[in-house]
Amino acid sequence: MTSPSVSTMRRRTLQTLVAGAAVWGASGCGFALRKAPTFAFQTVRIAGSENTPVARELRTALITNGLTVITSATPASTPAQVVLTVTTDQRERIAVGQTAAGQVRELQLRTRFTFRLRAANEKELIEDTELLLERDMSFSETAVLSKAAEEELLYRDMASDAVQQVVRRMAAVKSL
Repeated sequence: MTSPSVSTMRRRTLQTLVAGAAVWGASGCGFALRKAPTFAFQTVRIAGSENTPVARELRTALITNGLTVITSATPASTPAQVVLTVTTDQRERIAVGQTAAGQVRELQLRTRFTFRLRAANEKELIEDTELLLERDMSFSETAVLSKAAEEELLYRDMASDAVQQVVRRMAAVKSL
């Protein structure tokens, strides 16, 4: 087995120095990776439209972040510190571009999610908030199955984005 050449050792040393300088430089500017959110409460009751795609993913994200989530399936005697009410969770599909023959060529997909957060004593922590996410998508009748799969993928992406926004807003609540 041969030992590494001098040029290889110099290149590794230079790479190490560059990586170290990048980490040092990034830490000096205030950059930090996003950390797991911390909440001012431990238990959340999800009320309203709790079996929609975004609400189900939100429930999973809250449990993953260490909260106890109470739903309508949980006994009513279980207390919750806050109540997250999902008032709207809907998907929209709108044709925005057509050919001269009237065939759809472009679609706009939307996810509309409206929620509010209240403490157990009815104090409003987050007033009614609507998140509207949009994605544009081309459409072709010859590729209907692949476009349906793309559409579902875009809806899942929008749901994940909405969930992340809701979790960050809930983490911004500092006191009940």
